[in-house]
This record gives sequence, C-alpha cells and structure tokens, in this order.
Amino acid sequence: MSSVTNSTGSFFNRSLAQMADLRDGIERTRTQIATGRKFERGSQDPAGAAQLRSIDRRAALAEAESDNAVRLGQDLGAAATEVEAVTALLQRARELAVQAANTATGADGRQAIAFELAQLSQELFTRANSASLTGEPLFAGQSSGLAFSRDAAGTVTYIGTPESGAVPVAPGTAIERGLPGSEKFTFNLNGSPSSAFAVLDGLVAALQGGAPDPVAAAKSALEGIDAALDTAGRATAILGTRMAWVEQVEAQQADRKIARAERRSRVGDTDIADAIARLQQSLTALEATQSAFARVSSLTLFDALR
Repeated sequence: MSSVTNSTGSFFNRSLAQMADLRDGIERTRTQIATGRKFERGSQDPAGAAQLRSIDRRAALAEAESDNAVRLGQDLGAAATEVEAVTALLQRARELAVQAANTATGADGRQAIAFELAQLSQELFTRANSASLTGEPLFAGQSSGLAFSRDAAGTVTYIGTPESGAVPVAPGTAIERGLPGSEKFTFNLNGSPSSAFAVLDGLVAALQGGAPDPVAAAKSALEGIDAALDTAGRATAILGTRMAWVEQVEAQQADRKIARAERRSRVGDTDIADAIARLQQSLTALEATQSAFARVSSLTLFDALR
C-alpha cells in the first residue's frame, strides 16, 4: 500500500506541475498576443531586454542627431537665401558702378547712383546680420551676437568668431553650421584686406565728391565688386555642398530608423501567427494532460481501494 501511495503522490505532483507550467505558458502567450510584446519584464528574457535597451539608447541619440540635421538644414537654407540676395545686391551695385564709370553720366546722375548705392550698402549690412528661424545669427560664427558692427564713422567691422562650429548629425559625422561673415563678406583686394562694405561705401563717398575723379573711382570699384561677387559665389557653392550633404545624411537617418524599428520588432515584438499557433498547441496539450490525469488518477485510486 505504501508503494502505491508514494507512486500516486509522485504522479499527482508531476501532473499538477505539468498542468501549472502549461497554464503559465498559456497566460504568457495570451499576454504576448494582447500586448504585442514578447516579454513584460527583463527577467523573462535578459538577452532580449539588453538588446532593446541598446536599441533604445541608439534611437534616442539618433533622434537628437535627426533634430540637429533638420535645424542645420534650415540654417544652411536660410544662409543660402541670404547669400543669393547679397549676390543680386552686388550685381545691381556693379551695374550702378558701370553707369558711374561712364563719362556720359553727369554729376546729378552720379549723385542718384550714390544714393542708391548707399541704400544697397545698408541692405548689405542688414543681410550680413541676418538671423536663423530660431533667432541665431547666420554669419557670426559661434557668437550669439551680431556678425558686423558699424561705428560712428560708418566703418563696418566683423565682430563674430572665425569659425561656425560643427553640428553632429550622425555617428562620426559633423557638418559646419554655415559660414562666418569673415569668409562671406571680406576678401583680399590687390594684396590688402577689404570687404564688400568698404568697396560700396568708398564708391558712395567718391561719387558724392570725395574723389577728384569719380569716373576713375567707379572703374576702380568694379574690381572690388567683382571680388565680392566671387566671394559670394564661393559661399553659395560651399553652402550648396553642405545642404546636399545634410539631405544625404537625412536619407541615411531614415534608412537607419527603419532598420532599428525592424530589429526592435524582431527582438521585442510578438510574432502573432507564431504565438497563436503556440497557444493552440498549449491548449491542446493542457486538455490532453487534464484528460489523461483524470483517467489515470481514477484508475490509480480504484487500484488503491481494491
């Protein structure tokens, strides 16, 4: 009788444990189907949880880099727009200088040209101190203040930093934010430093009576205006290259985001079709185990009582 009792007890314990395991598995599978997640706690799948943490950290960094790329693209686009406007302004200044260099243009005509050139110089100064959509100066480098100042005598001076600083937009990739005004509006003219402001303001002064030969002064100013246009052209090319680079980075960011989402899904999301199949198998196994338990336990009890 003792051996039967021990055997019966072991059978009951094994059967109950097996059914409990099946029920636990069924509940886990049901939870996975309901939530769409393979596991609720890291302890259920330590390796998978570690992978998800790594993916989430990379996603957070990527989100910051994506924001940087968007703002950088906006800043570069705004800078390119301003440079385009400056180029058009300088081209108009050149047309006026050509008119002033024409001996047929009289004193009154040159006074009118000087007035318009003065307006162009003021607009140039305003453009040089333009700000981005977020209010940051476009051409002041890393400075948060104005790029250029004008003193009481009318002399314009660059007061920003010589570098714009680089913005991280991808792992190991940083792109210059823009161009400092020292590279956009200043240049060497016949071996001496000059600027678009100095050229225009000098021509205005010459046409207003500050030069004994305004025609010669206008001809001389053409060289400076051409140098300013060349500088603006280089700035346009640089900004265009960086904008194209940002667009390429943004496309790569989008591809990496999709790849991270797919990897995260593989690691942490429930395969619904597979989970439903496992659930059905577990339910079938539980039903079979319960039936077998009922039959065998009845026979065992009957044998014990005989």
